[in-house]
Amino acid sequence: MESFLKNFTSDMPRADYPRSQWVRESWYCLNGKWDFAFDFGKSGEARGMWKNDEYPMTINVPFCPESRLSGIEYKDFIPAAWYRKTLDFKKLPEGRALLNFGAVDYYCKVWINGVLCGSHKGGYASFSIEITNALKDGENTIVVYAEDDQRSHKQPYGKQCDDYYSVGCSYTRTTGIWQTVWLEFVPRAFMSSSKIIPHAADSSVDITVFTDGANYGEKVRAKAYYMGKEMGSASASVVNGNASLKLTVSEKHLWDIGKPELYDLSLVLENTDGESTDKVQSYFALRDISLGKKSLEINGRPVFMRHVLDQGFNPDGIYTAPNDEFLKKDIELSMALGFNGARFHQRVFEQRSLYWADKLGYLVWCELPGGADVGTAEILENVLPEWIEIVNAQFNSPCVIGWVIFNETYHKFAIDEEAVRIMYRVTKELDPTRPVIDASGGVHYETDMFDVHEYESDPAKLTEYLEEMKKDETAFHVCSYRYRGNAPYRRETYKGQPYWVSEYGGVFWNPETVKNGAAGWGYGNAKTEEEFAERYAAINEILLSHPRICGFCYTQLTDVEQEQNGLYYYDRRGKFSEETYKKIRASNLGKAAIER
Repeated sequence: MESFLKNFTSDMPRADYPRSQWVRESWYCLNGKWDFAFDFGKSGEARGMWKNDEYPMTINVPFCPESRLSGIEYKDFIPAAWYRKTLDFKKLPEGRALLNFGAVDYYCKVWINGVLCGSHKGGYASFSIEITNALKDGENTIVVYAEDDQRSHKQPYGKQCDDYYSVGCSYTRTTGIWQTVWLEFVPRAFMSSSKIIPHAADSSVDITVFTDGANYGEKVRAKAYYMGKEMGSASASVVNGNASLKLTVSEKHLWDIGKPELYDLSLVLENTDGESTDKVQSYFALRDISLGKKSLEINGRPVFMRHVLDQGFNPDGIYTAPNDEFLKKDIELSMALGFNGARFHQRVFEQRSLYWADKLGYLVWCELPGGADVGTAEILENVLPEWIEIVNAQFNSPCVIGWVIFNETYHKFAIDEEAVRIMYRVTKELDPTRPVIDASGGVHYETDMFDVHEYESDPAKLTEYLEEMKKDETAFHVCSYRYRGNAPYRRETYKGQPYWVSEYGGVFWNPETVKNGAAGWGYGNAKTEEEFAERYAAINEILLSHPRICGFCYTQLTDVEQEQNGLYYYDRRGKFSEETYKKIRASNLGKAAIER
């Protein structure tokens, strides 16, 4: 790639390939220094910011301007911002040029050399814009406009705070570009994406390859490899732009928790003369997800979900990890404590996070970030298109075991029931292979698993609340302690789905905060580290030993700003003694009733 770019630099941040399951050789990372300007009045387009020189600052992409790593660290609300970067080509390669964005929050427009090439709405979805006709030999200027207004409550924004100061469980905001930007050159006809459905029981996968520009009769050839050895191949002709094939492998190696068996996958597009025109490297796993009577099952085996709530924030990059190793390390920190998975909570994580979860054998629930008003059907217009992009982008990752659409929707607040049902049904159409939860810890209208959020930290009270479920198969524990007694806010029917506690714990403990007299909070306080360890083990034993509970998700992996109920500090340092960590791990790994 460097051969035709005059201003190539190799020291740019986050230069790891961002799309791990769809890798091409011909790509150029555009991270690093960009010109930057705030647009508080959202008047920049009228002032011609897409063509003039009014960029008084620089920013370090892909880090948001609120972050320290961006070089700006501006914490106030940013209604809009502008980015500009110049590329100098010796000579443009042949074929088509795609400008790819990992994510831009929230709405953006892209100009190349003063030509408007496209726009995108959705702060968490990856997207591509073709810029072929606007590029030229020599110097080229890329301009990106980003607009963001989470206070409108018309867009998903997750845990970004809509007050000036971070408060409660809402944190520093993210505006504009916050994932990798890269340039990719592809042939006239190319493979744009794929959908891989595993059938572990049959040692096969169904692969649909979507193309752009391929003609009827062109072929897609697929080969699978395990540890470098060819395991099988298949081919199919392109019809209506797509090629659908079934690939059976000669050796069955199942992906499982802590046993991340992966097959490498080579995809080649051939023209009608049999010539190779496009190549992509990917991977897949043989892993079946199903629901038994009482639990989620992997490859037909009941699994107790020992999960942790992971919000993915960090002190330096906020939404964006400082480096690729940081993403891997977060999963390793979780697994070191005996957790086998996580809710990637209220945001969409970088594709590289899913890659490391795939590589480490770690279970993940992916979620739609909250924030958009659920009280009207307007949510479908503002949320559904982005959710479709998110589900399609994460579909092929074997670590993903389910989808969470909304979070904590209670009748205390306005809820459009039909909108929730439509979101659930569309998600099931997009992915019939995984369970879908309509509203985690909230009112369930249509859901594959029944989950609740329970922050009661008194073991005796928690035991009492859960006791009724042991006596009556139709009974279910419905209320988080914050809403207990508000039964009119929860009108739903339990239909016997697998039941789990998808948020609990959240006990405050931060010896540094206590020592310094600073503010910090959680859902309950422990006076000593010993008390914390005892309470943690006691609550876990209640959940593990209950015959109706198939999983838990502890709040949370790390502290996040003022919410200091993590098992590690915000900067990922250890918060507890080694002895306490041993107790936490032993508690998490205790035998569950559904496993006995």
